[in-house]
Amino acid sequence: MPPRRQPIDTDDLFAEAAKAGPLRIAPDVVLLRGFIATAPLLAEVVRISAHAPFRRLVTPGGGQMSVAMTNCGAVGWHSDASGYRYLERDPLADRPWPPMPPGFQELANAAAGAAGFGAFAPDCCLVNRYAVGTQMGVHRDHDELDLRQPIVSVSIGLPARFVWHGLKRKDPATEVIVRDGDVMVWGRTARPGYHGVRRLAASGHPGAPELRFNLTFRRAR
Repeated sequence: MPPRRQPIDTDDLFAEAAKAGPLRIAPDVVLLRGFIATAPLLAEVVRISAHAPFRRLVTPGGGQMSVAMTNCGAVGWHSDASGYRYLERDPLADRPWPPMPPGFQELANAAAGAAGFGAFAPDCCLVNRYAVGTQMGVHRDHDELDLRQPIVSVSIGLPARFVWHGLKRKDPATEVIVRDGDVMVWGRTARPGYHGVRRLAASGHPGAPELRFNLTFRRAR
């Protein structure tokens, strides 16, 4: 039998956020520094990707994303020539997405609360895998049915340069370094805001893992 999956231990994991407090990046955009210990999250990412492997999706325009993706939860985000949308089944395997691991919803709800957005119950976690040299172009998350719900974005691994443009793609960008364990939360007036991630740089430390993972919690339905 496979080893029993252990719930993520959340005891004292949110202590750093209580010490540092939320940092407002822009109106209704909040950064929680060192909010979560990521080793248990990374172990869950490995389990998720064993069930629903990472894949580089194709955009409606025919391009291929440089960042690899997978999902867990009741639905998963998908892109192909037909457009951007949420699906209840993994189209590669024609089976439901793996369920959210124990503790994922608690993490997302705790982060939303710490950032001042109240209770949050996501039904989807989009998992992005960044290799060195990959990036996420400027975009906005607006395929969800209820845009009153916030987005909770958790960083694991290599630091990245997160950029926030605001309600217009060409608005001047605010850039912030997000590190392992940081959580970015946005909602309310900022919910349809444009954002992205600059090209990922190597750590410069021999033998160090050269990857970044990002958990993006959403309420899609």
